[in-house]
Amino acid sequence: MAIEVFNRYEQKYLLTRETFLKVNEAVKQHMEPDAHSVGDVFYPICNIYYDTEDCALIRASVAKPAYKEKLRLRSYGRAKPDDLVYLEIKKKYRGLVNKRRTAIPLSCAAEFVQTGALPQVLPCMNRQVMGELSYFVRTHTLMPKAFVAYDRIAYFDRETHDLRISFDRNLRARSDRLSLTSADTGTPIIRSDVYVMEVKTRFAAPLWLTDLLADQGLYKQSFSKYGSFYLDALTAPAPAVQTDAKKTA
Repeated sequence: MAIEVFNRYEQKYLLTRETFLKVNEAVKQHMEPDAHSVGDVFYPICNIYYDTEDCALIRASVAKPAYKEKLRLRSYGRAKPDDLVYLEIKKKYRGLVNKRRTAIPLSCAAEFVQTGALPQVLPCMNRQVMGELSYFVRTHTLMPKAFVAYDRIAYFDRETHDLRISFDRNLRARSDRLSLTSADTGTPIIRSDVYVMEVKTRFAAPLWLTDLLADQGLYKQSFSKYGSFYLDALTAPAPAVQTDAKKTA
């Protein structure tokens, strides 16, 4: 069952393909693949990001404030009109991420985001999260602004399932055909040979992971998929992205 409410810290790293292959092999020695990643297969994730007409949410986010928030609708692969998808609000305060999400039929998701009017609560829905989402969309005038997709492979800690590590590749986005039922195509967000690694945990990283990151010369970086697309395609060109970054004085 998908996690619906949680708090955790998230750190991101940008890897070349060569480094990804090394890090992925090491991660597999300590962790197990999630339900979608069986057989070391990357699976597609598709997102519709909602924002105000003038992109106020993402403009605030890329300014790197202490607090920021995003609303997105997610499916695992191309959705059908009668599929269950996931509506989630993601808030971040001083590095701590709070995520609230619920399953919702795709057929009623768009109207809910437009109006905030609660649909008939179905067994798949988290009633509390639906109420929080309703308040958020009623206090913002939102519309679909970007389609963002990528291919992911992810792992959980074998013992506690607290630590999660994911690798994303083939990051792509578009500002038209803003539907999860459309093909998951788009313009590349970053180079095709760059992998985004995300480390997510409520606690300190285990020693084997900190040693692995140090051995590969990896240091956390600030990176947002929607933010990068916004800066690159909707405003000015995005700044160059470094990979396998070394710590500098």
